[in-house]
Amino acid sequence: MPRPCPPFFLKTLLVLTLLGGRAAAAWASDEPVIVLGEVSVTGRSDARGPLKTRQVLTSVDILGSDRIEDRNVAQSWELLGLLPGIQLTETRMGAESGKPTFRAFNGEGYINGIKVLIDGIPSNVNSGNQRFIDMVFPLDIDSIEVVRGTNDPRHGLHAIGGSIDVVTRQGGNYGEARLSAGSFSTREVQIAFGQEADGFAQNYFVGHQHSDGYRTHSASERQAVGGKWFLSSPSGDLRLGLIARLSAQRAEEPGFMTAAQMAADRWQSFAHNANDGDTRDMRQASVHLDWKIRPDLHLSGRLYNNIYQDDRRVTFTGNSGLGNSPRQRRVWDEEQNGLSGRLTWRASAQLTLDGGVQLERQRNHYQRWRYAYALPTDFSQPTTTSNDDSYSLDNSAVFVQALVQATPTLRLVPGWRIDRFRGDTLINTSGLRGSLQDHGHINQPKFSMIWSPSASTSVYANWGRTFQILTGSRAPAYLTSASQTPFGASINTGQELGVKLALLDGLETRVALWRQDATDEVANMPSTGTTVGLGRTRRQGLDLQATLRASEQLRLWASHSLQEARVVQAYTASGVSLAGKEVFSTPRHLSNLGIEYSPDAQWRLTLQGRAQGSYYIDDLNAQGKHGAHVLFDLSVRRALSSQISVDLQVRNLANRQQAYAWYDSFFWPAGSAQAMFSPGAPRSATLALNVRM
Repeated sequence: MPRPCPPFFLKTLLVLTLLGGRAAAAWASDEPVIVLGEVSVTGRSDARGPLKTRQVLTSVDILGSDRIEDRNVAQSWELLGLLPGIQLTETRMGAESGKPTFRAFNGEGYINGIKVLIDGIPSNVNSGNQRFIDMVFPLDIDSIEVVRGTNDPRHGLHAIGGSIDVVTRQGGNYGEARLSAGSFSTREVQIAFGQEADGFAQNYFVGHQHSDGYRTHSASERQAVGGKWFLSSPSGDLRLGLIARLSAQRAEEPGFMTAAQMAADRWQSFAHNANDGDTRDMRQASVHLDWKIRPDLHLSGRLYNNIYQDDRRVTFTGNSGLGNSPRQRRVWDEEQNGLSGRLTWRASAQLTLDGGVQLERQRNHYQRWRYAYALPTDFSQPTTTSNDDSYSLDNSAVFVQALVQATPTLRLVPGWRIDRFRGDTLINTSGLRGSLQDHGHINQPKFSMIWSPSASTSVYANWGRTFQILTGSRAPAYLTSASQTPFGASINTGQELGVKLALLDGLETRVALWRQDATDEVANMPSTGTTVGLGRTRRQGLDLQATLRASEQLRLWASHSLQEARVVQAYTASGVSLAGKEVFSTPRHLSNLGIEYSPDAQWRLTLQGRAQGSYYIDDLNAQGKHGAHVLFDLSVRRALSSQISVDLQVRNLANRQQAYAWYDSFFWPAGSAQAMFSPGAPRSATLALNVRM
């Protein structure tokens, strides 16, 4: 098993496990969910709509709006770092800045194992990357829900290790604004407005952010607007709504650097990167239907359209002897149209049946050009066209699950999901066509059980299967030649055993032991055409969590996740065995802790810390380990009145040096490949004014 975390983190976790307080628990103690912060509770009871996540799943964490709305982040995916067991891969290259992952799936972009939803709408791009998260600013978020494991039948494509659902604010009456300014000439404004009356709810949001960045040539401009309109019948049995949002970002890219370059000046950028940057536009529209047909029968439906457009110009090295490979312009134009329906029948107090149908149709276009050596790279005249591909991906799926209350203390949840994929590609430069590999019907049985012998104890176990299929615009996802060997779908089989305890008022702890085995796993990077067969892999780990509300003034939380991902059986292209090697870019431990102290209604002080271990950066584990860090953030809020408050946030309080690392084996001459780095941000401060109307 992995090595333990830094002693300070582990000791804090043990203290929380042993101490108790007086306040009430944040959530029902007989459910395995852990809640951080305050989560809005609607007027609907659990006996009405679809089955809630906390009723049928096990390792669930929910982050409330009060932990989110006053966070100052460069990109919204950073908010996930507040939750336990989350690895943040911080590439910090303009709009391509990073992403959150968990359960020993890394964020390199090769194995995209986490499903993302925004208000229940699928929100991954074709490759599985999580770029749509950045459409939503913190002030518009009501909660973030993370589901770990393989036992959730609601989601298929990209949900290999679990899912993230970002829930935005809907309904209510409020008007809020947040104005902030801070280090690196960062300025941000967020305005949120909601009004609800006579069965009609409307919510609006506008956000704008500018930053010069902490490195040379790393300026960014980001904005987002959104609206939500929901109409309910007088009885509340029928609800129909429309959600629309769009975002845009224009960002410079400072470029990766070698260890020697970073040691000389970690904030520099280079002449060859002077024209590097990204222009990214995203749109999302969805129609939502919720209908209580009768007291025991509920229907919900979602119709959505996602558009993702990205123009990235990137230079990986300034070496003149490498031809045009390291100088590329990559353009994505993706559109997803989807429909989902879900029917929930509460047959009796002991049995609830829940099932649904999901359809998604993708029509995508990917272009990639290469450019001649120049300082800086001249992106106006490409020398070669690497990709000009039009491709489709159609996904149809059905799922069913049952909630069986076998005894007053035992809940059983069997489930099943079936996915089917079709598609084709056209390589426009040659006219060559190819069909998506035929994976047949991908069957995914699931089973969970929750035993609650008392109101303070919940023991749970689950078993389930998920899958990985290759995506992209060319082989190996699409068979464009009769000589190509098909890749079967990689099947992940996961199992978990856990216990949640709330033996003392205000104290909740959860311990989970899990394992996930995959067949024929592939590390696939569609944007570069890079495919590495990892073969059989095993991921396993131990999650420890504790939250404590010691009093009305003091809250504490801590978590520690031990994890590892290893190759069980595979070989490199040259015939070297990978058996026993760790999957690259996967740290062995992740830790999180925090303390929130409010001596009175006017003041609130929050200290948040997170740590991760080092990781190998290559498949042979021969290039050493990198990436370990321990970081702390401090926030102080002062309420000037019931409507106005100010807060000061200091990130990387101790000014620790850390850097994202990857192994550049593609763009260096043979024998000189090396680690490349993107340094993390130094200490920074932000002052914000919050106004509620």
